Amino acid sequence: MRPAVIAICAVLPMAALAQGLEPRVTIVTSFPKDLTQPYAQAFEKAHPGTKVEVQNRNTAAAVAFIRETQSSPPDLFWASAPDAFEVLKKNRLLTAYKPKSEGIPAQVGSYPIHDPAGFYMGFAASGYGIMFNTRYLAANKLAAPKQWDDLKKPAYFGHVGISAPSRSGTTHLTVETILQGEGWAKGWATLLEIGGNLAAVSDRSFGVPDAVNSGQYGVGIVIDFFALSAKASGFPVDFVYPELTTIVPANIGIVANAKNPNAAAAFVEFLLSEVGQEILLDPKIRRLPVRPTTYAKAPADYPNPFKDRSLGARVKFDADLSEARYELVNSLYDRIVTFRLKELTEAWKAIHAAETRLAAKPNAEARALLTEARAKVTAVPIGETEARDPAIAGAFQEKRKDKPVPVRQAEYEERWDAHAKRAYAEAKTLADKAAQAAR
Repeated sequence: MRPAVIAICAVLPMAALAQGLEPRVTIVTSFPKDLTQPYAQAFEKAHPGTKVEVQNRNTAAAVAFIRETQSSPPDLFWASAPDAFEVLKKNRLLTAYKPKSEGIPAQVGSYPIHDPAGFYMGFAASGYGIMFNTRYLAANKLAAPKQWDDLKKPAYFGHVGISAPSRSGTTHLTVETILQGEGWAKGWATLLEIGGNLAAVSDRSFGVPDAVNSGQYGVGIVIDFFALSAKASGFPVDFVYPELTTIVPANIGIVANAKNPNAAAAFVEFLLSEVGQEILLDPKIRRLPVRPTTYAKAPADYPNPFKDRSLGARVKFDADLSEARYELVNSLYDRIVTFRLKELTEAWKAIHAAETRLAAKPNAEARALLTEARAKVTAVPIGETEARDPAIAGAFQEKRKDKPVPVRQAEYEERWDAHAKRAYAEAKTLADKAAQAAR
């Protein structure tokens, strides 16, 4: 045997050589260990000699990591948010690939399962909705919510949790779904009224389902698999898809200049295979497969977007729009909800109290004051036309400790913060006056 061949055999295990795969595949992902570990173990069993290395980062951090490591990138990006893949695609940081797996439809709901240009592939479907703790609701005499509007009701004050969209790609998609489904102004009004009932805004996606599971608060705005897996694991929780939701694929893409392209392609094919799709049914995972035949092996009550055509039917999610204003929407939510939660909830508490008093004793002056208060607390400080303007939205960047905030972004954020502080204080004052007038 020639020295060059001996050297190759010393590096690559024989099983990997036989399959033409490299000895490792490196994945950067926002998914939890409960999902990544079963796949890594099953893939390694199917492809002995190839090791799966998983690096866990939230979606925004993963995108930044891929940008910063172009000379030595990971092989695969694996996450839920399609708009994050669009960012990488537009920056030429993904490699086009056409899966060989058959039996997967072109769409789930109204959304393409695979990127039409081939730069990323859907391996599971995800929907967005409301998770709730059944014991908590019973103890607090609360009805189970069904629609986003239910979470605006005064009865839910202090009982709802959400994660910040700037820290969670899945929450960003939920926010965008509401904005796209209801329109910019009405959508933000809904988000601000729900915001008035929030007990907390978590800085991590997992914080919300964990809090609902433990009964820290009763209701959480989450992606479906958090609730479905918790329910399957025995927690006293349930989940509902509001009519206004979207079903979009969770994706995987091969990173440009991947050092292990064959192993990366093999991992993609494994995810889409019958065996790979069945792993999604694991009680700790509970994702929606993109292979319709897999549902025959699912529990009877398992959501099936290929059978229930109402799931995601009302919203045709526009990933390009979401990607274009991604950082602007995240920043705006932080400035008017996350960072001003105390002032926002105090304003809504005052409005709810005044409305209760007004219901018992109608008063025209009080009603006018409350109408003005509601208008102030649900107004958003930037219009949709501005938010769509590339010159404005394009000025926004993800917050990083090693990089200063762009001047224009800082100016908008300062303006939004001042708006929220002033508007919520004025709304509370008006509501208090209304309460006095209704005595």
